[in-house]
Amino acid sequence: QVQLVESGGGLVQAGGSLRLSCAASGRAFSSYAMGWFRQAPGKERMFVAGITWSGSSAYYTDSVKGRFTISRDGAKNTVHLQMDSLKPEDTAVYYCVARYPGTVVVGIASWDYWGQGTQVTVSS
Repeated sequence: QVQLVESGGGLVQAGGSLRLSCAASGRAFSSYAMGWFRQAPGKERMFVAGITWSGSSAYYTDSVKGRFTISRDGAKNTVHLQMDSLKPEDTAVYYCVARYPGTVVVGIASWDYWGQGTQVTVSS
């Protein structure tokens, strides 16, 4: 069993930065792929970024490539999402996710564990 708790959301102006963090509890964290999804008002939840169990590979949806960076700290059982050059269209609730085995997939149904979500609001 894995429990995920996000932090770091908030309100920021366009062009600004935020860093989301996700603390994972439970065994075998290092065996899980980790990722982030987001859901904007009135829209479907969608994949944003993912990182493999080893941290050797990261994947991003096209709209955030070059602006967002996902990373993981195995010693602290945490995963981070550094978000730079934020745009109003990045406004959404961001969810931390985990899955086993430790490969990254974009399908929402393939992720086993979800955090409660953290709100990110980017003002224009």
